Amino acid sequence: MYSPYFDTALLIWVYMTLFFLLAWWKRDNSIVDTGWGLGFVIVAWYLHFQYPHFWSWLPALLVTIWGGRLALHIGLRKAREGKEDWRYAKWREEWGRWALPRSYLQVFLLQGFFMWMIALPLMQRPAPEGLLWFQWVGVLLWLLGFLWEAVSDWQLQRFKSRPDSKGKIMTEGLWRLSRHPNYFGEIVLWWGLWLLLLPCGHWYISLASPVALTWLLTRVSGVPMLEKKYEGRADFEAYKQETPALVPDLRKLFAGFLTG
Repeated sequence: MYSPYFDTALLIWVYMTLFFLLAWWKRDNSIVDTGWGLGFVIVAWYLHFQYPHFWSWLPALLVTIWGGRLALHIGLRKAREGKEDWRYAKWREEWGRWALPRSYLQVFLLQGFFMWMIALPLMQRPAPEGLLWFQWVGVLLWLLGFLWEAVSDWQLQRFKSRPDSKGKIMTEGLWRLSRHPNYFGEIVLWWGLWLLLLPCGHWYISLASPVALTWLLTRVSGVPMLEKKYEGRADFEAYKQETPALVPDLRKLFAGFLTG
């Protein structure tokens, strides 16, 4: 008997185990970040073909655009850096002889669990009718979040490519409005996806998706981890005092228009 929850969990387990074996061979756990976006793409289309419906292609397409761009962005960044991300390298050193099992459990399987939880809205049967007005609001939220994340990632990559940026904090563009605009964009787009899929039923289950993502990025692996890296630096502390962590300060944008 088909169960979207169990079958998706099994699919993600196989996918993450394969990525773990690749990471073990390359001695680079940070490839899991590249696999994060691609995993959602695979899950989205797998679930789409379980419930083929005219409207079920839309969330699969939106997830593909988001996950494909994210995987490409992280993959190109890894190719430029040519080494394991500092966070994973630090954990590998701290774990010592337990690095292999802890990597599998705490990096790959744990991320797989959160992938399953965040993909919960995709596991609901598509509603038979056309899109309702609030679903279009969800699509607009997704578009806003996607563009916000993509533009902020592009601005950061362009900033880091400048010779004079070494050792400096990015405070330009969308990064002038908040300290983590890429995370803000990702949170907004997943809330948009949840709203788009709201009529599919079991909203109280699928609500775990945007809530879990928001919690992860603001309390666990996103904002806190990066903030800790720059903690104590005078330039970062000044930036922190003037700029909100997540939600953009649009007053700065309007002030720029008025003075510009």
